[in-house]
Amino acid sequence: MKPLRILVVEDDSMVALTLAEMLEAQGHDVLAIATTEFEAVTAALDLKPEVMIVDAQLREGSGIGAVDRIQNRIRIAHVFISGDILPIHALRPLATMIQKPFFEADLTRAIQRALDAAA
Repeated sequence: MKPLRILVVEDDSMVALTLAEMLEAQGHDVLAIATTEFEAVTAALDLKPEVMIVDAQLREGSGIGAVDRIQNRIRIAHVFISGDILPIHALRPLATMIQKPFFEADLTRAIQRALDAAA
């Protein structure tokens, strides 16, 4: 997979940093870490990443809501991550999602699926 420009949307700082380190170790460029729905929308529209890794539940707002607002303006491939993917599946059955905890290989495959779906 070629290096990608990625936005991480995660309100748990330890998970966000781990994700960023994992992605950067794979050669990707993590443009920003957003922790709220508002920050996610602003960062995505300003930075125009190729992929977003989005926690479905945020303390302020929703990752799902952020993706909806972003997709209304620009199309960006995205992967939802959550400790419980059933609610995401109920709302977005065709979305690319992985359940926490996950392995690095799961994340890589999910990113590729999201890119393929967006193409």
